Amino acid sequence: MKDELDLHLLVQFVVLARTKNFTRAAEELHLSQSALSRAIQKLEDQLGQPLFERKPREIVLTDLGGLLLDRAKEILKLMEDTFSELSEAGKRGRVRLGAIPTIAPYFLPTLLASFAKKHPEISVIVQEDTTDMLIKRCSHGEIDVALLALPIITRQLDIEPLFDEELLLLLPLGHPLEAKKKITAESVNGYPFVMLNEAHCLSENIASFCRKQSVQPVTIERTSQLATVQELVSLNHGVSIVPEMARKIDTSTQRTYRSFTSTKPSRTIAMMWNPDRFLSKSTKILMDHLRQQRRVTQKPAA
Repeated sequence: MKDELDLHLLVQFVVLARTKNFTRAAEELHLSQSALSRAIQKLEDQLGQPLFERKPREIVLTDLGGLLLDRAKEILKLMEDTFSELSEAGKRGRVRLGAIPTIAPYFLPTLLASFAKKHPEISVIVQEDTTDMLIKRCSHGEIDVALLALPIITRQLDIEPLFDEELLLLLPLGHPLEAKKKITAESVNGYPFVMLNEAHCLSENIASFCRKQSVQPVTIERTSQLATVQELVSLNHGVSIVPEMARKIDTSTQRTYRSFTSTKPSRTIAMMWNPDRFLSKSTKILMDHLRQQRRVTQKPAA
């Protein structure tokens, strides 16, 4: 084809094929007969073959015209369905929110409950994944915004710190460290640790803290779920370091949490999105809601 296909030409072609008459088709389309004739001629020129046979009383589709009619109806129906779906989605509002496993079950329930109360017209679809996978999915447009912990290594995505969160020492009930008035990084040196798999950024947060304090934790077990870490600690498999948000929803009486009294380990929760992709109004509203978390946390991000 010499030029790109114009959907308006397809609409005019379908109406003419149905009415089989230039005058009736032009009236239905609110066009002059000459304008419709020029439009059909342009479409035939693009395809390089005639679409109609002009007869005295009516016009009849050629074989090519019949083939185009079937395709044109499919294309126009698809366009109509797409616009209807997008229009409905725009009214309803939908945001795809990604989050790492050490944030999603602890932070999102309260956050999403407050968001739904303020914005019942917007649905939030949560997709939990590791940091590396969320970076890829955000880059490809599979999610709109993601919640992760720094550091995040990426060049094409925007990152905005939201708040800092303390990391707490997790102990089984009755552990010797439970009675100590002051707990430093050196206090836990030599105790067996239960940790998350290395794919989780929390493991790197903990390892970085230990390196800075010249402490080498003895990791005896690794798991993929923070809840499993908590249960293993309760069963005296070792100690661990976990986010404060995990303590806030923990109802178990078989474990206890302590703050470090000198240098406190922490992590920074951040928001990530792709600046090269369209941000819907609903996404921007959710992002503003996430920014408000700075006001409800003890320590705002630097």
